[in-house]
Amino acid sequence: MKMTWKIILMGLTFSVLWASASTATKIGLKVAQPFVISICRFFIAGLIMLFISHGIRRNRMPVKTEWRQLMLFGLLNISIYLGLYIIAMQNVSAGLGSLFIAVNPVMISFISAGLFGHRITLVNIISLTLCIAGVILAALPLLQNSYATAGGLLLMVAAMLAYSLGTIYFTKKNWSNLHVLTINGWQTILGGLFLLPILLLTYKEQQNTFDINFWGGTLWLAGPVSIVAVLCWLQLLNKTASTAAYWLFLCPIFGFLISNITLNEPLSLFTLWGVILVIAGLFIVQQGKRIWLIPQEKLLSLGKRFIKN
Repeated sequence: MKMTWKIILMGLTFSVLWASASTATKIGLKVAQPFVISICRFFIAGLIMLFISHGIRRNRMPVKTEWRQLMLFGLLNISIYLGLYIIAMQNVSAGLGSLFIAVNPVMISFISAGLFGHRITLVNIISLTLCIAGVILAALPLLQNSYATAGGLLLMVAAMLAYSLGTIYFTKKNWSNLHVLTINGWQTILGGLFLLPILLLTYKEQQNTFDINFWGGTLWLAGPVSIVAVLCWLQLLNKTASTAAYWLFLCPIFGFLISNITLNEPLSLFTLWGVILVIAGLFIVQQGKRIWLIPQEKLLSLGKRFIKN
């Protein structure tokens, strides 16, 4: 399908907004505890999506086993993944955060192979090697200059593993005709509820200032990232299913640029070559999967996972 200016604009919007999530998180963390930001984000985004789904579109409510599926999906995709992610972001640069998010599709393919016996090809191995090398290369100067810690990087890896498991769980379950806004809205709300006891136990009033940094970062995560970016992604899958995944390649580039402009995080040749290696790894694995041969319906179901960041 010919790529029109509308599709290009939509793709660029998705890439920029998706990449901005790490920077928005860092801005919020300047003035608030991690779970205060997360809980506010989850409930704002979740309630907006449920209002649109049930109040405006009149979509049906989940029933019976769908509630159990939503709870487990929310636990993996919201509570564990985004809970670990925001803790890790206290000790990881915004640029590295966007780089980890971009690598996630490669991790998903390896976990799927381990759980379901899918064949691991040479393409998968080369792709993972390039992505790991790229992350390490980009992280080296940041570790030396206190923009990242080893503990933060390990937590980020654990968060990505939880995200991958959540994605695989989502794609393996039958959601009948439950609308994507309903799924995303309820799993976001339920994931936030699971984290609420931790917030209540750890909350310290003096560590939270509800100023422009807090509300700016939190509302950006709830609206442009969690809602607008996801809608752009699904529209891209509807219009250009064969090329939609390639917009992910721009996320690390925009992520480092946004963090440099907004937070003055350093850029160097290590950053450049790290991003190049990650993009090369992602490109190789997408080519290896021959994405243009996958049915559009399957791509749509895979695309729905991009609600978290």
